[in-house]
Amino acid sequence: MHNLSHRLRRVILLFAGCVAAASSHATDRSPETDALIKRGEYVAMASDCAACHTTVQGKPFAGGLALVSPLGTIYSTNITPSTNFGIGRYTEEQFSEAIRHGIRADGANLYPAMPYTSYSILTDDDVHALYTYFRLGVTPVDVRAPDTKLPFPMNIRASLKVWNLLFLNKGAYQTDPHQSAEWNWGRYLVQGAAHCSVCHTPRGFMMQEEAGLELSGGQVGTWYAPNITSDATSGIGSWTREELVEYLRTGRLRGKAQAAGDMGEAVEHSFQYLSTADVEAIATYVKSVAPIHDVRDSTSRFTAGKMSSELAALRGTDGIRSDNAAHPTGAELFQGNCASCHSAQGQGSKDGYYPSLFHNSATGSVNANNLIATILYGVNRTTSKGQAYMPGFGGKPTDFTALSDQEIALAGNYVLVHYGRADASITAQDVVAVRRGGPTSPLVTLARMGIAAGVVLVLLILAFLIVRKRRRAH
Repeated sequence: MHNLSHRLRRVILLFAGCVAAASSHATDRSPETDALIKRGEYVAMASDCAACHTTVQGKPFAGGLALVSPLGTIYSTNITPSTNFGIGRYTEEQFSEAIRHGIRADGANLYPAMPYTSYSILTDDDVHALYTYFRLGVTPVDVRAPDTKLPFPMNIRASLKVWNLLFLNKGAYQTDPHQSAEWNWGRYLVQGAAHCSVCHTPRGFMMQEEAGLELSGGQVGTWYAPNITSDATSGIGSWTREELVEYLRTGRLRGKAQAAGDMGEAVEHSFQYLSTADVEAIATYVKSVAPIHDVRDSTSRFTAGKMSSELAALRGTDGIRSDNAAHPTGAELFQGNCASCHSAQGQGSKDGYYPSLFHNSATGSVNANNLIATILYGVNRTTSKGQAYMPGFGGKPTDFTALSDQEIALAGNYVLVHYGRADASITAQDVVAVRRGGPTSPLVTLARMGIAAGVVLVLLILAFLIVRKRRRAH
């Protein structure tokens, strides 16, 4: 209930902020402006701006949310019309530059945690509507968001100018005349506002989206955004278009997948509110994406595992031993922490509220990070269909219900062996990596080494020139 109250409070704050802004300016606006604000609000919702720019208990769009990246923590900015701390002084041209090219009003580069690489294809009309909404439809919040302080040399924002030259597409969106209007609109939404590839596409050495691997799966902080290409084994090729629509609307597809983490937020704050036509267009395009197969997959993650139970063995003459509390087995951890909701045989509840642990994307994937993250952080997603909730067992070491890294690995491996992909495994080190925000990137170290090597080379050249000059002088 505590988590639910936070969610409701966040929704109420967002709604109240928009209503307050709307009522304060209503008498000064024309019907055309009101319609434009409403359109901008919809584009902002489709773009899921609130998920990153509003903290759990913060005011709408005031920023300050900590976004863990492989290069360090990035804080989202205040995008309310505050003239001191937000975008209140931005002209529409400056706003467009920030949205589509990652350039702030002061000329500094934004980090691509803000998905301007996707927003670059937004039409002039959609950018104009967004600008109007954020200027006239959002309440200004005079609060400074924390400054982002990445380690050297990533704190040099000017380096992103080179990155943008290499990886930012500044071309306008082009429709494909060989495809239907619905397909083209779906592609515009997927590649633009919904920015699906930002999470679901693997990243290269320079943290760019890998060309040719669109939507084949990528690590996003603590969570893994799986393959959603049309491959029947590695992707979602086995889903019907209607099933994908249901998943985007509710965050749940019984017997296959449940949305958590960033995807849970996307469903909660964005997809569930989109029009039926838009969600269907998204599904139409995603279902058409070329299949990309992972050679490690011999069966679909949605069909892995089966019903199983070791409860009878645990209830034998020895039972679950209280004197073994310091060194529990995976079976004991499962029965003590998971079975009460997911059932002793892992089949979940009859109404599907508690999902089955077999035929489940989180347990059937070759990448076990989502299983780890689910155990650590739980699930808390609210849609028009109600709340989906699971408590996290990460906690603090002093919490009574907290599990250690080793215990989470034991419980996770028990679930994988008995209900999911038995050839996958979890180590305590894997849990540590997810607990601290996901895999880190060697780019910082390598960049520092490159700079150091460059400095040494310059010094050697200077030393050579000085020595040669002295020799000539003699």
